[in-house]
Amino acid sequence: MPETHAADASSASAMLDPVTLAVLRGRLEQVADEMDATLYRSAFNPIIAEAHDACHGLYDATTGDTLVQGKSGLPVFVGAMAFAVRATALAAASRGGMQDGDIWISNDAYEGGTHANDFKLVKPFFRNGKLYCYMASAAHWHDVGGAVPGNYNPAATECWQEAVQIPSVRIVRGGQLDADVLAILQANTRLPDSLWGDLNGQLAALELGEKRLNGLLDEYGDDLVLNALGELRSRALRLMRSHIAALPDGRYSFEDVLDNDGITNVPLTIALDMTVAGERLSLDFSRTSPQCAGPVNISRATAVAACYVALKHLFPDVPANAGVLDAVDFVIPDKLVISAERPRPMGGYTETILRMIDVIFSAAAQADPSRAVAHAYGTINALSIAGHRSDPGREGQRWVMFSFFGGGHGGHSAGDGLAHGNAPISTATIPPLEILEAAYPVRFTEWSLRADSGGDGQYRGGLGAVYEIELLEKDAEVFVFGERGTSPPKGIAGGGPGAVNVFQYENDGQWHTPPMVSKMRGIRLAHGERVRLETPGGGGWGHAAERPPAQRAADVAMGYVSAEGGASKKAVE
Repeated sequence: MPETHAADASSASAMLDPVTLAVLRGRLEQVADEMDATLYRSAFNPIIAEAHDACHGLYDATTGDTLVQGKSGLPVFVGAMAFAVRATALAAASRGGMQDGDIWISNDAYEGGTHANDFKLVKPFFRNGKLYCYMASAAHWHDVGGAVPGNYNPAATECWQEAVQIPSVRIVRGGQLDADVLAILQANTRLPDSLWGDLNGQLAALELGEKRLNGLLDEYGDDLVLNALGELRSRALRLMRSHIAALPDGRYSFEDVLDNDGITNVPLTIALDMTVAGERLSLDFSRTSPQCAGPVNISRATAVAACYVALKHLFPDVPANAGVLDAVDFVIPDKLVISAERPRPMGGYTETILRMIDVIFSAAAQADPSRAVAHAYGTINALSIAGHRSDPGREGQRWVMFSFFGGGHGGHSAGDGLAHGNAPISTATIPPLEILEAAYPVRFTEWSLRADSGGDGQYRGGLGAVYEIELLEKDAEVFVFGERGTSPPKGIAGGGPGAVNVFQYENDGQWHTPPMVSKMRGIRLAHGERVRLETPGGGGWGHAAERPPAQRAADVAMGYVSAEGGASKKAVE
């Protein structure tokens, strides 16, 4: 590996006053923010362009640890990409080392986290011939091969059934795009134009990031900025220690379940024993279920990234960098569903990390219920509707509508949960129906709030949503990959559960539900037939008896809650 840039700490430290540090923090975050915005504006794929399923960050030249992340990208990507950067550095070391002008690409879920749709680009950033840091981009590509369009294959039992597998390789050499690698990527997708547009968007984002970071360093000096990055990590650690020390010492345990793995209809346990001891926090997941046959497995990298996201929710004032984890010890034994090994499938990683966040919130609530939020709806409900065009001029063209959907967030100590929000793993948005209807031969016949879906409590859980989608083409294939079909989102501090997830599809005028409740592939739709999602609401916070009568009357008047009851009753029924 090339010589890394070393700061003159003594001279830089003397210049780093609090105002300068605050300015540099904002400027560094702006570099990542502009990379995010560049990709969102240029990507072809609505999951990136509209839903913002992507992120960018800066990473340490020696360790690969997170230095800076943008405010609009997915935090779980930023945490997982630290592992991707380290894996890329190891791959480069065996093939001539990192070179200025190179960019590496990978979708390895076992080394870099998440799943094979999420392509990570890693660019070594050099100053005066020395490696200063890494810049990285992660984005969800629309389709990258595998057995089903869109790649969330709920019946996969090994990674090759999910998507093409790309280890860390150079996609750009000395500033030139490698046409051979590009040809391999385009040959392994149903949507080569979308892939080409998304890749170019990521490359453009990294190019802009390099330009902006060079400008910042020219203005403030390499050593001063490097020292600021070290100080921001130190401050994150000090804040985390302070927050942990404010919690009562003790052991706090909680467990929850996934419906099934898509192969065997048996619940899988995500269990946490959280120990607070002075200024240190231990997260022990040893009682979690072993790795499974179906695609709800995740890698250890993804598990650690999920914990990072949960801790940032609990302690939002802590700067977003690797210092968040410096006061945390992880106990994650090998070969659990949250530390699975190749070739166990990992396509549905989103469902498992959402459950990890849930159990961290509930364990933390035992120590300080005022800080924790009740469970959110707990599933992205990945849905793909795909087929071939039959309209004149586009006969035979492949189309793939892949999207995810919202639900209710949990109540909290300051108020009711958000209705129809996106998952707490990200700051992504739910793609607008107007965009989906314009891009694909579908029509939304319903998009509404789901009454009675939020858990009861002093502060009610947010409402889930109802989505009903009609096919306008002659026929199509559908798959759904969801969760919370059997076990509802939990309340906190005495709050009630939200409603469970419901998926239905129409064939020959009759409505059906999947045998696995929340997961199914191979559904066939004919023209005019529909699929329907009723997503969970969030759990409630606090005892229901403490909710003021005026608020209950307002809930009924607004249609949020029926006069007959709410989610707590429906969840039991």
